[in-house]
Order: sequence, then structure tokens, then C-alpha cells
Amino acid sequence: MDIQEAVGEAKQLDEKYDLFITINESAEGNFPIAVKDNICTKGLRTTAGSKILHNYVPVFDATVVEKLKRSGAAVLGKTCMDEFGFGTFSVNCAYKVPKNPVDPSRSCGGSSGGSAGYVAASKYARFAIGQSTGGSITCPAAFCGVVGITPTYGLVSRYGLIDYANSLDKIGVLAKTVSDAAKGLSIISGHDSRDSTSSNVPAKDYAKLQEAKLRIGVPKEYFEGVDPKIAERVWRSIKSLESGGMKYEEVSLPHTKYAIPSYYIIALSEASTNLAKYCGMRYGLSSDPSGKSFNEYFSQVRSQGFGQEAKRRVVLGTYARMAGYRDQYYLKALKVRALIIEDFKRAFGEVDVLAAPSMPVIAPKFSEIEKLTPLQHYMSDVLTVAPNLAGIPHLSVPCGKVEGMPVGVQLLADHFKEEKAFAAGFGVENG
Repeated sequence: MDIQEAVGEAKQLDEKYDLFITINESAEGNFPIAVKDNICTKGLRTTAGSKILHNYVPVFDATVVEKLKRSGAAVLGKTCMDEFGFGTFSVNCAYKVPKNPVDPSRSCGGSSGGSAGYVAASKYARFAIGQSTGGSITCPAAFCGVVGITPTYGLVSRYGLIDYANSLDKIGVLAKTVSDAAKGLSIISGHDSRDSTSSNVPAKDYAKLQEAKLRIGVPKEYFEGVDPKIAERVWRSIKSLESGGMKYEEVSLPHTKYAIPSYYIIALSEASTNLAKYCGMRYGLSSDPSGKSFNEYFSQVRSQGFGQEAKRRVVLGTYARMAGYRDQYYLKALKVRALIIEDFKRAFGEVDVLAAPSMPVIAPKFSEIEKLTPLQHYMSDVLTVAPNLAGIPHLSVPCGKVEGMPVGVQLLADHFKEEKAFAAGFGVENG
């Protein structure tokens, strides 16, 4: 494969769909990939979609990028994303808003929208690297009609990731097929001593795994409020798995209704702490400090560098951590998180994989997104935040179209049981 041809294609896709922030003119390797812009790439600008990091060029590669380069990958460029991952529709980027290749008037999804859009649009793409905190791989995979794997928390090193929320962030893969997603995860997974949250689990070659006869659980809570046409496509996939020899049964995850408030309290509390380091002193945006106190300088830089949604989340997260509110909000959210994990563990005692819609709606038009309130934005994550709170692997696989737009089925497995999600994914893909 001619990598320079792939670089040329990346430029064309950028002009057409606004998928990339930075194109790597000197890309070298055997197969092309794109990397979400909150993952560090040596010598290639990495902004996390924020003006406050507009001039940040890392002097090192993230662990996942190191592994990819050793495997022969060429990093073509960094893909557009919501600022620090703050969004569901990739409309909060300080640079560009990526357009869905299926219908450019619609969102790619977020926050890994650029990565999903690249895979959907590119003839060269094998896979792209994304990252999820509360659904940022599953959502764009569903909206763009590609496969997205969000691994177990700790399976893939976070070293070199610009954090949103440390206890939730996971690096994963977006690909055209389940097989390519499995190959990508096999490359980037594994223990890393530089990441204290990295799990020391045996390496697996997920690409060699085949279909298996599994017990499928269908959580009734995950079909509430879902577009009936989407629910129908998902049920077709479940029935196709049944016709392939798998059995399904209805299960209940009763604490799902508390997932959104629990997630946003935890995620924003961690985000407000993580973003405190962007103060204009060590790297990123800076200003003339003459005649200013630290607080004045700090406030000026952050006011200029952060977008509206980043400011909103910093304020909300700081409020939840304040003395007098920590017990009332943050600690209660952690208790709810524990109950959500117990729900999943109980379900996986009865079934191997859970099947549900990836998103409750098809990719919305930008004109529709403009009318949404911040709370409506947050509620769009209703089907994805619980698996991310629990840190379990989940795979989104295309399962048809509604109104000409892709629809995804979400396949969830127990911790470090990615092979079961992939096995079900193969069944959907081949059904």
C-alpha cells in the first residue's frame, strides 16, 4: 500500500468532511491509521480539540501509538473530537465539526467522531483509534455505520492519553469489520508498567477467535425510549443470533435509570480536577503575566482557552466536589456506580453477552442539535454510560439502517471477556 496515497486521501476527506485536525505529511508504515486527537503522538500536534492546547506537540508517543508503529502502522493524522471528550455529537471542537460521511448534514457522533468518520469514508482505512469515557466509541460507531470496540477498563494502557475522567477513560478501536476491530485491539492491548491502572492479564489474539454458541441477555431497560424502528433492527440481529444456534432471554438491569446522574457527577468531578493543570504555565496557551496575580492570570488563560462546554463541566464538577456537597453528590454517585456493577455481574451469571441498541436515535442533523439543551445532550448517552461506569467491554456492530442512516447493536460482555463480545459480533455481521 502506498502510504502517501493514503495521506492524499486523508487531505481530501478533511476538505470534504472536516475529519482531521492535523495531517501527518511524513507518515511512514505498512498500513494507515488515524488517531483521536487526545492521544499523544511524537512530533505531531495533539490538542484534545481545545484551544488551550493549540500549540502542544508531544515529545513522546502514547503506549498505544508505540505498539501500532511497531506493528507497521502509519499515523496519517489526528482526528477531530469534542473538546477533551466533552460531548456526544462532536460539535464542541475548537477547530472543526466533523460531518457524517453517510449524510454530511448530520453528526458523526462523539466524541470520537473524527475517527469513526474516517473509517466510514476511507477506502484505505483498516481501523482508527478512538477513546471512550461514557460512550464516545459506541455512539460514533453507530452513527457512522462502523464497528467500535470499547475494551475493559485497564486492558489498554492509558499512558499518553489526555484524560477526561481517569476512572472511566478507555482507548479502543473503530474499524470497518469485526475482524479488523479484533486485530486492532490485539495490537494495542496488554500490560504497561507506566500506567498504574493497567491490568496484568494474559495477552489474547482476538482476531483468531471464531463464532461461539452463547447465551444472549436482552436488558428490557435498554429498549425504553428507543426509536421503535431502531429497536426493530436490533431485534432482527438478536433473532439472527438465535437462528445461528444462540439462545436469548430477557434480563433486567434495574439501576440503569440512575446511570446518567451517577456518570455525570463522577465524570465531571474528575474532569474539573484534571483540567486544573491547564493554567498557562507549563504548556499550551499562555498570556502576558505582567501586573497580574496568579488567580487573574489563571482565569484569563482558561477563559480564553476553554470552550463553553468545557467551562460548564469544570464548574459543575467543582461544585460536586465542594465541602458540604461531596457527601451529598459525589459519594452517592460512587455508591450507585457499585450497584450498576452488581447489576451487570448478576446478569453475566446467567448469560454470556447482553444485546441492546447502541444509541436510541439515528445520527441527528446539525440543525436539530442546535436546538438541544445541555441536559438533552447529556441524556443522549442513556444507553452507553452504564457499561462505561462498570468498565465492561462493549462492541457496537452495524445492524441495518433507518431512514437511510446506520443503526448499531451493542454487545456487552463481562470484564476481560472481549472474546465473547467479538463472537456475538461475528454472528451479527454474518447473520
